[in-house]
Amino acid sequence: MNTSKQTGANLQDWRPEDEKFWNTTGKKIASRNLWISIPSLLCGFAVWVIWSMVTVQMLNAGYPFKPAELFTLAAIAGLTGATLRIPSSFFIRIAGGRNTIFFTTALLMIPALGIGMALQDKTTPLWVFQMLALLSGFGGGNFASSMSNISFFYPKRMQGLALGLNAGLGNAGVTTMQILVPLVMTFGLFGALGGDSTTLVQASGSLIGKAAAGSETWIQNAGYVWLLLLVPLAFAGWFGMNTIKSDDVTPNPGSFVGGASQILGMLAIGFLTSIIALYIILPAPIGLGAPSWVKWFVILGVIALTVFLMKLIPGDIKPNLQRQFKIFGNQHTWVMSVIYTMTFGSFIGFSAGFALAIKVIFGFSHVAGADGVMLHSAVNPNGPSALMYAWMGPFIGALIRPLGGWIADKVGGAKVTQAVSVVMIAASLGVAYYMKQAYQSATPEVFFVPFFVLFLVLFAASGIGNGSTFRTIAMVFPKEQAGPALGWTSAVAAYGAFVIPQVFGEQIKAATPENALYGFAVFYAVCLVLNWWFYLSPKAEFKNA
Repeated sequence: MNTSKQTGANLQDWRPEDEKFWNTTGKKIASRNLWISIPSLLCGFAVWVIWSMVTVQMLNAGYPFKPAELFTLAAIAGLTGATLRIPSSFFIRIAGGRNTIFFTTALLMIPALGIGMALQDKTTPLWVFQMLALLSGFGGGNFASSMSNISFFYPKRMQGLALGLNAGLGNAGVTTMQILVPLVMTFGLFGALGGDSTTLVQASGSLIGKAAAGSETWIQNAGYVWLLLLVPLAFAGWFGMNTIKSDDVTPNPGSFVGGASQILGMLAIGFLTSIIALYIILPAPIGLGAPSWVKWFVILGVIALTVFLMKLIPGDIKPNLQRQFKIFGNQHTWVMSVIYTMTFGSFIGFSAGFALAIKVIFGFSHVAGADGVMLHSAVNPNGPSALMYAWMGPFIGALIRPLGGWIADKVGGAKVTQAVSVVMIAASLGVAYYMKQAYQSATPEVFFVPFFVLFLVLFAASGIGNGSTFRTIAMVFPKEQAGPALGWTSAVAAYGAFVIPQVFGEQIKAATPENALYGFAVFYAVCLVLNWWFYLSPKAEFKNA
């Protein structure tokens, strides 16, 4: 049989391992689904981490919020996006690929539109921005369902390339956002429909140069611009993508309304547990303002509570969860969750907090007041533009990611991860040193170049480590557990998008930003020991996996 049986968008005969079927029918259909999936996932990443750029421009435009308050926006989006990855892992089996990608892409329009509207008014209260940051988590969750969907379309011999393209180019949404958002804020892209401009009270910038204080900025375009991509992508998903209707993929796709309802119900669980966690962590009057050390237990609690509540859902989700739970009896699930957090968690967390860290540390002069207490509120006219430089780190981290996998295939994943751990420890300590020097200087810009270069090294190492840890997961888990293990570790690691901006905000508020990097260096040292013990030591069960 050379053609695929279809009922509407449903593929009822899908045999990618059959070479004749693949060459005559399957390849074309799979490629079409992949090339619609990639830009949809890219937009998801962009909306998820958009606060890394928006918060910098809010400071530049004189919005009435403190830097520590603005750091919470990236942290909220980070925690929610990570949590939503847990239920998103099951969307394809429940609702089908076409329904899932169309609906989850369309959901991104809500935060994009809301961000644009909220930014048009400086009197918009902080809680509105925090709610929009919560909704931005849609984009973080989309990774799990997108990767799951594409894996079913390709034969095993090609899944590495297909998933690499989907994940790698999807991650490029971080860089795309960091280049596009500063650019569109410099002119009235939407004319009268986009609203009035705002006057900068501090100098701003973009990839093409600086904008002086007193210039106009259309900060609301940061949200509105994504509608230009999301609307056509939603249509492309609906009319161009397919659902594989089979027992091992999507047994019963049902109607779009039914599938969308199930997706919303599962997302609601993720939002509920995220809100509970954020209420405990965030300062008053939004939350309880629990001590900073509580967040580590809150993260464990939100993961456990999300899984527990999903287990209570009746219907098709139960057999999926039962298979998924098998990975929890494997010690390597927990080891790789920690190690993968070092790589992807650092990449996404630094991506979320890098721009604002540059702005806060180098955009102000740090001088001692009359009482000897350091003051950090005087604008530094010679400070580098955060919007001009911040995109480079995520760009390097995403671009170099395939190289890590390629090297790991040649010399072994654990060896590459070990080298990455050493580099990340050293780079973190170096960044901490220059960060401390800058935050105690009236001319912090003199320390910017070594700070920036070492941070780029951190991004590059985290990207290489992403590739090497993928290889290790593929080697140490049995075939039936490798997929669930990868999904679980990616969800845990994504909490880096919450932890890192949160830690940055806490330490800047305490006037000790370097302590954040010292803490990360200690964590990387723990990962180095774990990687050596389980995958390189004489007692390793899987030697250099």
